[in-house]
Amino acid sequence: MLTIDPTQITTAKLHGYLLSAVSPRPIAFASTIDNDGNSNLSPFSFFNVFSANPPILIFSPARRVRDNTTKHTLENVHEVKEVVINVVNHTIVQQMSLSSTEYAKEINEFEKAGFTMLPSEVVKPFRVAESPIQFECKVNKIIALGTEGGAGNLIICEVLRMHINESVLSDDKMIVQEKLDLVARAGGSYYSRAKNGFFEIPKPLATLGIGVDQIPEEIKNSKLLTGNNLGMLANVEVLPIQQDVDNFAKDNKQYIGLETQEKHKFAQQFLDNNDVESAWKVLLIK
Repeated sequence: MLTIDPTQITTAKLHGYLLSAVSPRPIAFASTIDNDGNSNLSPFSFFNVFSANPPILIFSPARRVRDNTTKHTLENVHEVKEVVINVVNHTIVQQMSLSSTEYAKEINEFEKAGFTMLPSEVVKPFRVAESPIQFECKVNKIIALGTEGGAGNLIICEVLRMHINESVLSDDKMIVQEKLDLVARAGGSYYSRAKNGFFEIPKPLATLGIGVDQIPEEIKNSKLLTGNNLGMLANVEVLPIQQDVDNFAKDNKQYIGLETQEKHKFAQQFLDNNDVESAWKVLLIK
């Protein structure tokens, strides 16, 4: 294993490792404005949501590694403490990338990247009309994390308005992830298209899973079942009762009398199809 002491490598190299290791990351497409009315639009992948009450988003325009200069976005929010954070979906990802070009301060990235400037309701910066979701925010606080190249600046934003395009909503007005089609940032030139990789894991909130420690040793020490498999098995509240297992065996005689490895293989196939109950029944057949 490669072990890295951050103090013993260059900031640029450490930056590359961090961006590749902590990914994919959501993108804050931040629209700001300065005191003279110059608009700026730039993407940042040091970004996430941190609170719902109050609704707080935080993104971080880092000081440039190569020359320790600051970005126009950071300069603007010091002047006008407002920002619009637009989400980036696959439809606008190429334009978003173009807007990250380091144009001069007076250049409008909306125009350069071909975006429509949509007036906001309660803040001065414009929204990106083509973005499916836009957050109008006030800047509550700016926290500088350092003074050298690569140092981040946490911009803590409180959401005042959230605008959602109806095209990404379900009939009951909830966001449909596949319709939203978000993209995320990774290391180097890599991006990730979220809807191509969605999968669901039931949250263990309403139920109390038995836990891996309660799984029989023969199953827990399986040479075939993975940690993810065991996690799924451990997320049930109770094991199937023996009568249900026996009834399952009557209807599926191919699973009777199997060697342990074979039994685990078939159980794994059920788990791959999210059928945890059948997986347990196969495992518990005597």
